[in-house]
Amino acid sequence: MTVNIEWQDQHGHWHHLQSKQNQTDAYRVAMQRAASTGKRHRLVDASGRLLELLAA
Repeated sequence: MTVNIEWQDQHGHWHHLQSKQNQTDAYRVAMQRAASTGKRHRLVDASGRLLELLAA
């Protein structure tokens, strides 16, 4: 299953960061980046369904 990591800018637009094949690894990467940047990140599957929303 492909999991896409996206981040939200100050205007509320979502931007693609990277794709991962492993959901656990995608969650770990998104959590680390959310903590370091202070921006919201989300995990979505290949069909665009929200899997997880992460905030710092």
